[in-house]
Amino acid sequence: MPSIQKTLCLDGVSLTLGLRRLIGPLTLKVGEGEIVTVMGPSGSGKSALLNFICGTLESAFEASGEVVLNGRRLNLLAVEQRRVGILFQNDLLFPHMSVGENLMFGLPANVQGRHERHLRVDQALMEAGLEGFAARNPATLSGGQRARVALMRVLLSEPEALLLDEPFGALDTSLRAQFRSFVFDHARQRGLPTLLVTHDHEDAAASNGQVIDLLQNQSETKA
Repeated sequence: MPSIQKTLCLDGVSLTLGLRRLIGPLTLKVGEGEIVTVMGPSGSGKSALLNFICGTLESAFEASGEVVLNGRRLNLLAVEQRRVGILFQNDLLFPHMSVGENLMFGLPANVQGRHERHLRVDQALMEAGLEGFAARNPATLSGGQRARVALMRVLLSEPEALLLDEPFGALDTSLRAQFRSFVFDHARQRGLPTLLVTHDHEDAAASNGQVIDLLQNQSETKA
């Protein structure tokens, strides 16, 4: 039986806040291993769009349209059933947990057994170039190291799509480029449909994919 092509599709998605329409209607398709960038200034609804996909949109917003991931209509599913991973600008590592415990937190429930769970964590640390860091306190890591741990925690949850909420913005210029390549490479290797929101043109250019400008989209909608 042929495998299902991984795709994340938005069909006529619109977001409003009060009387103000922020986004839409927006229709796009993100293919397997593809990175699509949605650009817009602060307050344009970029993060709200990702929250809508994840199922965590605040009640102040009104949303319409459909989100379909690998043939599953996400609108009808609870947050934990959507299998969507999201990476934020802040790493959000738990300060009371070690690096290894933070990574283990991301493992799905179907990964059972102490040996298997520790093996998954050790493999993730090796991929991130952080072998032997499992017992470390996250506070002892550099910004770039913490960012890599945050990504690996998301990937360990076995998402079917990856959302990137300006995850490179907190890093300095040199680290930003390195981590951006690290994220994009891992997303492509896993064949994850990836949606990046940013206001940075360098991030968009580095993705080598489709770029959607929310301001232009709104102008075309009004025309």
